[in-house]
Amino acid sequence: VMGSLVRRGRGAASNRGSRFLDAETEACDDGWGEDAPARLVTSVTVEHPRSVVTRNRSPDVPFEQSVNPYRGCEHGCVYCYARPTHAYLGLSPGQDFESRLFAKVDADRVLEQELSRPGYRCQPIALGTNTDPYQPIERGRQITRRVLEVLRGANHPVLITTKSSLVERDLDVLAPMAERGLVRVYLSIGTLDHRLAARLEPRATAPRRRMQTLARLAECGVPCGVICAPVIPVLNEHELESILEQAAGAGVQYAGYVLLRLPIEVKGLFREWLEVHRPDAARHVMTRLRAARGGADNDARFGTRMSGQGPYAELLRQRFALACRRWGLNRQEVPLEVELFQPPGGEQLSIPGL
Repeated sequence: VMGSLVRRGRGAASNRGSRFLDAETEACDDGWGEDAPARLVTSVTVEHPRSVVTRNRSPDVPFEQSVNPYRGCEHGCVYCYARPTHAYLGLSPGQDFESRLFAKVDADRVLEQELSRPGYRCQPIALGTNTDPYQPIERGRQITRRVLEVLRGANHPVLITTKSSLVERDLDVLAPMAERGLVRVYLSIGTLDHRLAARLEPRATAPRRRMQTLARLAECGVPCGVICAPVIPVLNEHELESILEQAAGAGVQYAGYVLLRLPIEVKGLFREWLEVHRPDAARHVMTRLRAARGGADNDARFGTRMSGQGPYAELLRQRFALACRRWGLNRQEVPLEVELFQPPGGEQLSIPGL
C-alpha cells in the first residue's frame, strides 16, 4: 500500500491528514528506512466540555440523546464510522483516530448540570454511539463510570453499546439500575473468528470474551443484547446465525445488525485494509457491498444506511429475522423507565400523612 504505515496492533494502515487542512504529508518507503515503522504511542488530551448531551433526530437509531466520554477510540476498528470526526480536529481519521484521544474529564459534572435544568425532558441517554465508552483508557480514567453514577443517582435510563468486557467492572452500578428498568447493555460482535477480529478491531476485547460478558450481564439481571456489526460481505456475513445462536445461549434478549458503512475517509481506509490483509477477497467484498448500496461504496440515506437495499440486503434481513425467531430474540421490547427520573440535587416530594 503506497504511503502505508502498517503497525502491529493498529487498525488503519495509513495516517492521511484531515481533509480540512490546506497541506498534507504522506509517508512513503524510499528503501532507507527500517523494516517496520516505529511503535505508535497513544496520547490523551484532556477536554473540559461545556455540554456533553448530544441530541439527534435520526429515524435509524432508537435514542434521541447520547453522551460520548471520549473522542477517538483506541480499539482501532478499521471500519468505524466515527473516524471522520477526527478530521474536524485537524487530525487524521486514520491512525490519529486510534492513537490521539480526547478525554472529557468533567463529563459527569457537566451532565449533572444539564440534567438539573428546569426544561430538561427525560429520555434514555445512549453511551457508545460514536466511540466506545469502555475503550482501554477508561480503565484508568473512569469517566464512563462517573457518568453512570450520575445517571443512577437521578434514576435516569441509559443504553450502553460496547466491544469491551470492562463493562463488567460496573455491574455494581448497572445491576441496581436494571432492577428499576433503567438500563440495557449491547455488546457489538461482528465475527467469532479470533484472527479476523484481531485484524479488524485490534484492541477490542476478543469475541469469545464478549460472549462471556453477555452471559455475566444476563446472570446479574441486566437486560442485554447483541449487535452483529458490521456485517461485511464475504468476510463475516456467513457468521450471522452463529453469533445470534451463541448470544441467545448466553441469555441475551435483544439483537440487531448493521451492514458495513463506509462514510467519507472510512472507505479509503477500509480498501487499504483489504489490500493489506485480504487482497484475495478485496474485489469480491466491494462488489457485493456496492450491490447493496445502489452501486456506491456508501449510502448515507435514512432508512437504508444501516441495512442496505436490493436482493443481497433483503436476504440479510430475512436471515436475521428467521434466526431471531428461531432463537427467541426480540420477542418483546420493554421500554426503559423514564417516570422515575429525579433531577440531581432535587428533593423527593413527600406526601403528608405517609
